[in-house]
Amino acid sequence: MRQRFATARWLLFSLPAVLLCGCSSVLQPPSGATATILPPQPAVRAPSEMEKTSLPTYVIEPPDILLIDAIKVVPKPPYQLQPLDILQILVTGTPTGEEIAGTYSVDESGNVELGPTYGKVHIEGLTEDEAQQLVTDKLLESLNEPEVSLTLVASAGQEQIVGEHLVGPDGTVNLGTYGRVYVAGLTLREAKQAIEAQLSKQLDDPKVAMDVFAFNSKVYYIILEGSGYGDSVSRVPVTGNETVLDALAQVNGLTRLSTKHIWIARPAPSGVACDQILPIKWDEIVKGGGTATNYQVLPGDRIFVSGSKLALLDSTLAKIIAPAERVFGFGLLGGQTIQTFNRFPQGGNQSFF
Repeated sequence: MRQRFATARWLLFSLPAVLLCGCSSVLQPPSGATATILPPQPAVRAPSEMEKTSLPTYVIEPPDILLIDAIKVVPKPPYQLQPLDILQILVTGTPTGEEIAGTYSVDESGNVELGPTYGKVHIEGLTEDEAQQLVTDKLLESLNEPEVSLTLVASAGQEQIVGEHLVGPDGTVNLGTYGRVYVAGLTLREAKQAIEAQLSKQLDDPKVAMDVFAFNSKVYYIILEGSGYGDSVSRVPVTGNETVLDALAQVNGLTRLSTKHIWIARPAPSGVACDQILPIKWDEIVKGGGTATNYQVLPGDRIFVSGSKLALLDSTLAKIIAPAERVFGFGLLGGQTIQTFNRFPQGGNQSFF
């Protein structure tokens, strides 16, 4: 009995210490682990509306959508030119107004049109060097010592890579006939290099331009407590600039079940045992233009809006009373039915005259 009293007294005195600790949860160290006392860290102010911070370099993860445009898709040599190929032709030594400079398409007959002054040249089935020499010979008919540069820009026989590409659950993007490339965990620059390395297996010095079309993997959550009627959770992609006010505008503000008791639960970074809780002063933000607690929203944040206690009491009472009301209703209906049968045992319409 004395031992139980001592244990209870120890728990009573230790409870305030637990409640006053800075962590949002109490974590037990793993078995065999030794406690490490860390030196006190300087307070770091959370970024807010007037003191925003730039997010780290974006790391690609599923299910992001990438915008990929292969701006140079040229097969490895030797390549024989064919209709609908795109060439870049530059010629020096041409008269003013009759320049040859730009991209030219090989038509369906295998010819390239150099303009009304110089005519057409049939280059289908030739390599780049052979086509360049044939164009030079053609221009020598009307020019003195022209210098010709002919380069294949895009091949009609190669699959074009352009448009939106979803990062799959396995962390790869599909490049069609060129295979799949693993991009999860890479930055845009690293992903660009990985895609170009994959394309270089079939193409000559490929060049790719890419960007993130949809930032689907970095999100924050808005939880509206439903006071017994069910909580609602909204998943919103992070754009890097939104605050708490911007976030709640995404769900059309507070509901009739919400209170102004709001906070951000920010997951702790790797190696830190305690999550960060940031209280929000709603009235100061919306009525007085306060910015101190209008925090910048970061990936992984949980914006929690607590529900009304009165609404919770009402819903709880309704859940308790509803079964009794149903039982009473069935009982009342059954009693009335029995009374009816007793008064009119023969059934049918009864006359009182």
